[in-house]
Amino acid sequence: MASVRSIARLAGVSTATVSRVLNNNPGVEPSTRDKVMAMVAEMDYRPAVGLKSTTNVAFVYTDESSLGSPFDSALLSGVAERLRERDLDLLLLHAQHSRRSGESLTQLFLRKGVRGAVVRTTARTLHVCEEIARERFPAVVAGERFDAPTVKSVQCSSRAASRQAAEHLLHLGHRRFALCTNVIDDTDHADRALGFAEALKAAGLDPQAQPLLRTPAHREGGVQLARRIAALPDKPTALFVLDPMTCAGLLQELPNNGIRVPEDMSVMGFDDGELRHLLSPEMTCVCQNAKALGEDAVALLDELVDGADEPLSRTHEAWLEVHRSCAASPAG
Repeated sequence: MASVRSIARLAGVSTATVSRVLNNNPGVEPSTRDKVMAMVAEMDYRPAVGLKSTTNVAFVYTDESSLGSPFDSALLSGVAERLRERDLDLLLLHAQHSRRSGESLTQLFLRKGVRGAVVRTTARTLHVCEEIARERFPAVVAGERFDAPTVKSVQCSSRAASRQAAEHLLHLGHRRFALCTNVIDDTDHADRALGFAEALKAAGLDPQAQPLLRTPAHREGGVQLARRIAALPDKPTALFVLDPMTCAGLLQELPNNGIRVPEDMSVMGFDDGELRHLLSPEMTCVCQNAKALGEDAVALLDELVDGADEPLSRTHEAWLEVHRSCAASPAG
């Protein structure tokens, strides 16, 4: 079994030097630091502080603004609830701002006394997950899908439910659609768009002929989107909005621009928690349980800390809920 002593012997340094490197203490030459960390990775060394000797579990995030989103709020609630059940403590860490200069993520975790991490990234920061996987620190990514088997993850597939959402609108007689999505592409939004497009194609419609409207994924983005839609000369009769807060702003603003929902325009949304029940009209939407993803991420992390290898990736399925924001097409 790898130890500080064996790493020191093979790297040709003292045990004190290995300890300083692992804790990112100053006074170690960069070449020596790189040599020690390479040996740590090669020997699959996992210090006790990265396993069961501490009660700290880190929730690692890469974008401050995401923590206020419905998805991340529900996800974090699920993580916190499961940690309380296990008498573990939650530590919030920013993947970049929490690090010292030259510090690896594993060194950050060791310095903070972290036994494992639940990681939340955006489409622009997927490299953070890959970095943690390379360093072989116990971690589970929540909300993103990875093809690389080294990245352990829990995510939700919404492709099938998005196809059902489009089929529901088609059944109501709609033929003119607009797909409303984020300005940043990610795997979740791509899944939803693909499922929607599959249903339109099966119905003999060209998905590429339907307008694609992009807006920032927050409430104000939805407000601005509603004003853009109201100004269209040939308005769609149905919208599929891929972000919950965008949909909230949209539903709020459409009536202010002379468009009644669902009488004039149907709105199919997406929900990560309970937002659909708070909107007026109550939102018909594709749903995922972000809180359950957080709970499952902690369960997977437990398995990883206990030494499990495979499969350590799980996929939840989204579902369609029909409420009051969709109706028969006014175009007949």
